[in-house]
Amino acid sequence: MNSLLDWFIAITFFFIWLMAIWIFVSCFLDVFRREDISGGTKAGWILFMLILPLLGCLVYIITRPKVTPTDVRALAMAQAASKVSTTDELQKLADLKQAGVVSDQEYEQLKAKIVASA
Repeated sequence: MNSLLDWFIAITFFFIWLMAIWIFVSCFLDVFRREDISGGTKAGWILFMLILPLLGCLVYIITRPKVTPTDVRALAMAQAASKVSTTDELQKLADLKQAGVVSDQEYEQLKAKIVASA
């Protein structure tokens, strides 16, 4: 007879396995995405993670630098994208209105939305 405790333990182990698999896949993909390590180093990490998954992922997470060149590039791109000013957006919206792409009503709605988000 299965009790509630047996069911709870089974579900707990299922989620622990799910998290372990998620961590393994994340580390595996991170090794391939990194551009600051060579192909031989990538192969070494992959073999280490395949032979001893728990230890391999743990060591990889501990030894991985907090910020890689890929992370720096992604952060710079995000900052560049966020530097679009409200004035630029309003000018583009006015250009769309003059070109006839946006109606007067749509223009006012979009303008209010842009001003509210600033």
